[in-house]
Amino acid sequence: MNVLCSKRDAVIIMKLEIDKLIRSKRRSIGLEINDKAELIIRAPRFATNKQIEQAVESRRNWIEQKQKLIRNKYSNYKPKMFVEGEEFLYLWEKYPLSFADDEQLIFQFDEGFILSRKWEIKARPLFIYWYKQEAKRIISSRVKQYAGNYGFNYGEIKITNARKRWGSCTGKNNLNFTWRLVLAPLQIIDSVVIHELVHTKIKNHSKKFWSEVYKIMPEYPLHNKWLKENGHLLNLD
Repeated sequence: MNVLCSKRDAVIIMKLEIDKLIRSKRRSIGLEINDKAELIIRAPRFATNKQIEQAVESRRNWIEQKQKLIRNKYSNYKPKMFVEGEEFLYLWEKYPLSFADDEQLIFQFDEGFILSRKWEIKARPLFIYWYKQEAKRIISSRVKQYAGNYGFNYGEIKITNARKRWGSCTGKNNLNFTWRLVLAPLQIIDSVVIHELVHTKIKNHSKKFWSEVYKIMPEYPLHNKWLKENGHLLNLD
């Protein structure tokens, strides 16, 4: 069983705060900085405090730079409140949310998002449901188009709740995509689609794989960079 230390019990090492210490059967000490700029340590069960301290200190520059980068990245980000007039993304365009008193209406999109005031408390799950339906429709269409144009064969298409993994391809060539992609521009969606379709033929990230990706979409590196810089905006948090 993994053991977590709480924020209250966080370890302070040379002014570097460990927000979570997770012990398990692993053999080495791993460091992770999450989207909240928290430092997470994954350590063997019997690793000593001194060993953990040395591991943290050895990566001090990386930790501080990573935390600074993430804090700057999220400094202007505002969590969603689901209030009248608030704007929400759809294919990278912003559309306002308005409320209606029509009891027969639950949720719809018509040049903006319209939500029944009766269902206001369920705004977030209703948004996610709508985004999932749109993601299924749009991504399925793009997969079909590129597969037909370039001779790819694929299995099922599934829309997931993944937060960081934009897409994946299984051993049986089933394709998974997060619904969050439908908040991004269409060319970004296309890049992820092409990435996963190429995986139906090449199951690794070898030079051959990237050569095939770039052949279909030369702009892929720019789109991948865009996702790294803006991916945190593709959510409803």
